[in-house]
Amino acid sequence: MSDLGVDGVLFDIDDTLVDTRGAFGSALGVVARRYLSDLPEGRYPELLVHWRADVENHYGRYTRGEATYREQRMARANLMHASFGGDVLDDAAYDAWDAVYEDAFQAAWAAHDDAAPVVKELLAAGLAVGALSNAATDYQSLKLGRAGLADSVPMLVGVDTLGFGKPDPRVFVEACRRLGTDPARTVYVGDELDVDAVAARRAGLTGVWLDRPGPRRVPVSEAEVAAAGVVVIRGLDELPGVLDGRVAP
Repeated sequence: MSDLGVDGVLFDIDDTLVDTRGAFGSALGVVARRYLSDLPEGRYPELLVHWRADVENHYGRYTRGEATYREQRMARANLMHASFGGDVLDDAAYDAWDAVYEDAFQAAWAAHDDAAPVVKELLAAGLAVGALSNAATDYQSLKLGRAGLADSVPMLVGVDTLGFGKPDPRVFVEACRRLGTDPARTVYVGDELDVDAVAARRAGLTGVWLDRPGPRRVPVSEAEVAAAGVVVIRGLDELPGVLDGRVAP
């Protein structure tokens, strides 16, 4: 990777660098044993699907600055309880629920196996590397630290930086400014086709969709993938080869 035509790589964090799906599953299992005692353990995978799907798009409202972090998580917790036989959580009950959930969630944070080696390879090639996320900056910095990536992947832009998040093109441009790279020479890698890869391309970056094996948070058709006009990889270990392929012979 001596002349990539690329000066920097920006990463999404959740389910890109960090196995957040696995952490969700661990935390929801702890919650279910305490708050959804009538739910058979064999149905716990349904909780993960429900939580990640966020069918009422409460997290989307948060990233647009239309709801607080607490409001979106409390709404999602109550929707899950309503769907799986739990009690309604008032403010006090939610605070207790959230403490249980958050302790288990943070305890399960871990980097994907392919994250640190690929970041190391990109840095060794002289590329600037940073993170852009739709969660709060301090929270994601903590997550990167727990995952052992904070020293190599600085958290540059969160949803609190500008008061809104992806897919707004301004967050990508601001992340490039902080990274010190031109958007046209910057790659953005994320696990969401629309919010990450397509939005990055519309902001002038090269969008790379990380379609890891396993169930997708939102179903995506092959026609949508083909129309997206972005690079698709199945693991971060494919990224250096993609970047090498950008070099004209």
